[in-house]
Amino acid sequence: MSENLLSSLNESQKIAAQHIDGPLLILAGAGSGKTKTITTRLAYLISIGIDPASILTLTFTNKAASEMRERAFNMFDSSIINRLPLLCTFHKFGLLFLKFHMDELNRKNNFIIIDTDDKKRVLKSMEKDIPAALLVSEISKYKNSLLTPTEAKKNAQLKLYEQIAQIYEDYENYLEKNNLVDFDDLLLLPYKILKKNENLAKQISQKYQYIMVDEYQDTNELQYRLLRLLCSSHNNLCVVGDDDQSIYGWRGATIKNILNFSEHFENTLVVKLEENYRSTDTILNHANQLIEHNRDRLGKKLVGTRVKGDAIRVYESHDENEETRKIIEDIKSLINSGENPKNIAILFRVNALSRSLEEGFNKAGLNYKLVGGMKFYERSEIKDLIAYFRLLTNSNDNFSVKRIINKPKRGLGKTTIDKLEAKSIESGKSIFDLIQQLEADEISSLVGKKNARTLKVFEASVLDLKELLSESKMKFLDSFEETFDYRASYDNLPDGFERQANIDEFYGYIRDYFIQNPNLDLKDFLNDIALESENDDYSGEAVSMMSIHASKGLEFKKLFIVGMEEGFFPLTGDGSDLEEERRLGYVALTRAMDNLTLSFVHSRFYKGKRTSLVKSRFLTESGLIKGSLTIEKQSGFKKGDLVSHKIFGMGRIEKAVNAGKDYKLTINFGGTHRDILSSFVEKI
Repeated sequence: MSENLLSSLNESQKIAAQHIDGPLLILAGAGSGKTKTITTRLAYLISIGIDPASILTLTFTNKAASEMRERAFNMFDSSIINRLPLLCTFHKFGLLFLKFHMDELNRKNNFIIIDTDDKKRVLKSMEKDIPAALLVSEISKYKNSLLTPTEAKKNAQLKLYEQIAQIYEDYENYLEKNNLVDFDDLLLLPYKILKKNENLAKQISQKYQYIMVDEYQDTNELQYRLLRLLCSSHNNLCVVGDDDQSIYGWRGATIKNILNFSEHFENTLVVKLEENYRSTDTILNHANQLIEHNRDRLGKKLVGTRVKGDAIRVYESHDENEETRKIIEDIKSLINSGENPKNIAILFRVNALSRSLEEGFNKAGLNYKLVGGMKFYERSEIKDLIAYFRLLTNSNDNFSVKRIINKPKRGLGKTTIDKLEAKSIESGKSIFDLIQQLEADEISSLVGKKNARTLKVFEASVLDLKELLSESKMKFLDSFEETFDYRASYDNLPDGFERQANIDEFYGYIRDYFIQNPNLDLKDFLNDIALESENDDYSGEAVSMMSIHASKGLEFKKLFIVGMEEGFFPLTGDGSDLEEERRLGYVALTRAMDNLTLSFVHSRFYKGKRTSLVKSRFLTESGLIKGSLTIEKQSGFKKGDLVSHKIFGMGRIEKAVNAGKDYKLTINFGGTHRDILSSFVEKI
């Protein structure tokens, strides 16, 4: 039976599938049959008599676990084995573990798991002023970096982070008191239990003699530490992943886990799966050229098993409207020649770029679906801005007033809004007209003095903007953001960059609309976008649009990648990691099977204004166009990173600048700032 299992594998896949004892790193390039290899290895272990109950396979998503389970279990006769191997996500394993061992923490095993919405509600009840999304994100980072509330307090460098560390402590006490567990606890608590109880760690490790981990490049510090404990009595750990597809650094994943695997586990066998079954040779050649510019990689080269294929096309356009027209013409001719729309996709690095594509598709009557994302005009930050503009054109619009009266936060809660609405219904006047017509003391008696003052300031701001709108549409747009600081309200939020990019795109689009249509006003603009966003519900197959992150693991026969400009792809500036951007480029190129088109423009909306752009360095680095390479020293250190120094302990980087072969880092060690060369610190 075991020979039959291996018959469809290539030589590298066979070596990986037949390796039994000792650490194994399967470096699986894009489209190289990774899932086939790991599922065959699972079936092979069982076929040679290894007890299925001693095999543990961990994945990142339920979808991956289901696919593997189905494929692996179809390879062997489940009637001849009495127990099936455990194949589940990291978090599901943590849950099963806690059901049996929660008493080690002096807690009952009838705990309740809370989701992100529950977590936000709990945190909102503790702190009203700091955005719940920021609290959720920071507390999650602390837990996945194994930082206790005490350590978080000690390392807090700003007053904001001191507050967050205190809320973290209160939140942990609340969870324990109410026997609640959040998503991160499903990994953190098992780690704490196994770390504290050596005998139990040994017992669990002896139970699971053979451990496999999928997508190892996406593991974080906590997952790595947990795996070390699960392997405490043996070294039979097989990990599968691709260092060139590590694209979740912003979510806490650390590429060091896969880069240093051979150092972490002695006598590691490394097997490279380099035969690609997905893309043409031409596509692979350019993807290889691009990723070779990265320094932090183990090194492998995808080798094609298919035809050479068509040349990759590079489109150069004046702006996003011309770019969209070209792509729509191509897609129309593909569909007319019989190509199924489901085999076609458009990828972008920044979600805001979907707006012009959506508009173009709607006008052309082409069906599309946004995968893993939301249509531009359905995004909450855009709906807020539309509500503001509706109020400015129609003071009777209660729906819009209720949506934005406390956005950004002005301290006006649901109770205040409900009282205003009740008074509005009773008097037959709109909420805004009420605020305008009632005297300050009348509003005070209704909603309190503080809220009355806030409402009067809001009223004055709206009236000033209305007057400005009648004088100059462009001055109005400048003053709108200055008045309400709406964009700035997303400054510290985890998804703030994406939301601000959408806001910039929207502001820029309005500016362009007024330049193109000088005789039309704000009401016309709102009517036009209302028609535009009412996309007909097409039946049948659709072209996919998605971010590059959402495309990982997918493949398409015909692929378009838009936004190939510096600042859009790669993202540049504070907080960006060029090597991770390049890995994203590699992921994007290797989604294409037969045909690939990359597109760049000379101008786009950038930070709300139409801006001249420079084509992406990735076009040169991948050998698609001639040009001088942008040489940039890559340190792996960036603003915001946590680092450790032998003497000064832990700190956060505030600035990183070139210093010869090294980088000079300005680091905040708990309030003390020091300039230190990057070779003297380690990233946490």
